Amino acid sequence: MINIRKLEAELWESADLLRQGSKLTSSQYCMPVLALLFLRYAFSRYKMVEQEILANRPTRGGRVMPVEPSDFAAKSALYLPREAQYDYLVNLPDNIVAAGLKTKEGQDINSLGEAVNNAMQLVEAQSEQLTGVLPKTYTMFADDLLRELLRIFNNKTIDEVGGDIIGRIYEYFLSKFAKAVASDDGVFFTPKSLVKMLVNVLEPTQGVMLDPACGSGGMFVQTGDFVNQAGHNANTNMTFYGQEKVEYNAQLCLMNMAVHGLNGRIISGDEANSFYHDAHNLAGKCDYVMANPPFNVDKVKAESASAAGRLPFGLPGVNQKTKEIGNANYLWISYFYAYLNDHGRAGFVMASSATDSANKDRDIREKLVRTGDVDVMVSVGNNFFYTLSLPCSLWFFDRNKHADIRDKVLFIDARNYYTVVDRTLNEWTEWQLRNLQAIVHLYRGEKEKYQSLIRDYIEILDNVSAPLTQERLEEVIKNGEKEYSTRFAACLEHEKKQAKEAIASATRKEKKQVEAEWKETIEHWEDLLETARQFEWLTEKFGDGEYKDVLGLCKIATIQEIEEKNYSLTPGAYVGVAEQEDDGVDFHERMTEIHAELAQLNKDANALMDEIQKAWEELK
Repeated sequence: MINIRKLEAELWESADLLRQGSKLTSSQYCMPVLALLFLRYAFSRYKMVEQEILANRPTRGGRVMPVEPSDFAAKSALYLPREAQYDYLVNLPDNIVAAGLKTKEGQDINSLGEAVNNAMQLVEAQSEQLTGVLPKTYTMFADDLLRELLRIFNNKTIDEVGGDIIGRIYEYFLSKFAKAVASDDGVFFTPKSLVKMLVNVLEPTQGVMLDPACGSGGMFVQTGDFVNQAGHNANTNMTFYGQEKVEYNAQLCLMNMAVHGLNGRIISGDEANSFYHDAHNLAGKCDYVMANPPFNVDKVKAESASAAGRLPFGLPGVNQKTKEIGNANYLWISYFYAYLNDHGRAGFVMASSATDSANKDRDIREKLVRTGDVDVMVSVGNNFFYTLSLPCSLWFFDRNKHADIRDKVLFIDARNYYTVVDRTLNEWTEWQLRNLQAIVHLYRGEKEKYQSLIRDYIEILDNVSAPLTQERLEEVIKNGEKEYSTRFAACLEHEKKQAKEAIASATRKEKKQVEAEWKETIEHWEDLLETARQFEWLTEKFGDGEYKDVLGLCKIATIQEIEEKNYSLTPGAYVGVAEQEDDGVDFHERMTEIHAELAQLNKDANALMDEIQKAWEELK
C-alpha cells in the first residue's frame, strides 16, 4: 500500500531543498514549481486518455491512425505536442545546444529553461483557459537545478497510484507555499478543512457557482470533488465563475482548476474588484456562492459601491467626511445574499466580530435574519489559517429552507472541536467534518444521511466489507460504543511494545526497514483509535439519529430567540458552555497539597542556598 502523505512530504522536502540551495525566494519559486506539477499531471492524463483512444482506433493500410488534438478535446483532456510532454523534457540531453532544438516560433533553444518555456507556450496554445497563465520564467533556474526538479516530479510512484493523485500533491504544495508567500494583498489559500465544511453543508449538485474572491480556486476544486464523488460530472453539472483582483492568484486558480480537470471563467484585475463590479452579471442568478473574502477591509468608496448594486439591505456605516465604508464585512455578506436565486445556497468564511457588530451592521443583520434565509452559523477556533491565528465564523444562507425550519437557525460552536496539526495550525479531520455535517443533517430532518455515516463508521471499525445488517447497527448503538476505543487502545499499546522489541533486536542494516514497517502498523492502529473516538463523540450525543441541543456545542434557535439577543448570530450566545467533567479531585484538598509541596520546595531551596553560601565562605 502506497502512503500518499509520505509521498507528498518527500516530494516537498526534495523540491524545497533545491530552493534552499538556489538564490530564489519562495515567491519566485512558487509559480514555476506548481506549473511543473501541472505539466506532470497533464502528461499523466494525456497518456491515460491516449490509451483509451488507441484501444478503439481505426487502421488505414495496416497502420493505426495517429491521435489528433480533436480526439483529446472530445474526452475533455488536454492534447500535448511532443515537445510539451513531460518525459520528453526529462530525457533531454545535458548539452541542449548540441541537440539543435527549436521553439514554436523557430528560434534556437540554448538551455533547458528555454525548452521548458517553449513547452509552456505549446500547452497554452492548446487551451484558451490557460492562455497567458503558465509561467515562462524557467531561464532563471540553473539547468542542473531545473533538471533535478523535473526528475523529482517524475516519481514512478505517482503513476502507480494514478495521475489524479497529482491534484492532491498540487494542493499540498500550494498549502506549503501559502505559509511562505501569503501577504496582506495576496493571501491565496483557504485551508482545505474550512472549504470542505462549506461544501459539505451546501451539498452542491448542479447549477451556477460563484466565488467572488476566488484566490487559488479551492472552492471550485472541493465543489468539483463533491459532485464527482456523488457520481456526476462536475464540468457537466456545474458552471464555475470567479473574480480575483490579484492576477497572480487568478493564475494559480486557473492552474489549480486545470490540474483537477475543471473548466471555469475567472476574471482578474481591476474589473474583478467585487466591491465595485459584478463582473459576470450574476446578481440573483447563482445556485451556489462560496467565498473566503478579505476581512475588515476599510476605505471602500461608498458611492461606487452603492452604484454597483447588490445591496438588498442597504449600505453599512459610511464615514460622512471621507465618504468611505470603514469596514466592508457587511458589503460582502450583502453581496453573497444578493447573488443567490430563489433556491440558492451560500456558504462563506467571515471575521468572528461580524456576528454581533453594532450600528448599521446590526440593522443589516436584523433584515437578513428576518428573511428566514440564515441557515447555519458555525464558530471556528484559533489557528485554522496559515498566516492568522484569530478565530473566524462560517455563515450559511439557504433561500429554499424546509418549511419546518424556516424560522430557525442552527448554531454550532466548534471552537473546541479540532485536531492539532502542529503548534500553529489546527484542522478538522475527515471524520470530524462528517460529524459536523451530521449535525446539520439532523437539523434538516435528514436522518437517513446520519444513519449512512453510522454505517460507514461501523464497517471500518468492524473491518467488514459485507453490507452492514440492521441488527448489527442497532446492537452497536444500544450496547455502547466504547468497546471500539478500549479494544483499539489495547491493540495500539501491544503493537508499540512489539515494535520496540523488534527494533531493538534488529541489526544495524535492518533497523531502518524495520522501523518503517512498524511505523506504518502503529499509524494504522492510531487511525482506527481516532476513528473510534470520533464515532463515540457523535453517538454519545445523538444516538441513533435524533437531533437534540447539546450544551456547549449546538442549538436550534428561533427568530424570536435571536431577536431577544439583539439579532446576534454568535453561536456561543445560544449554545452555552458545556459542563466540565468531574475529574474526581477535591479542589480544596488538592490546593492544600500543592501549598504544602510549595512550602517544602521553598524550605529545601533555602537550605540549599545556606549550604552554597557556607561553601563560598570556606573558599575565601
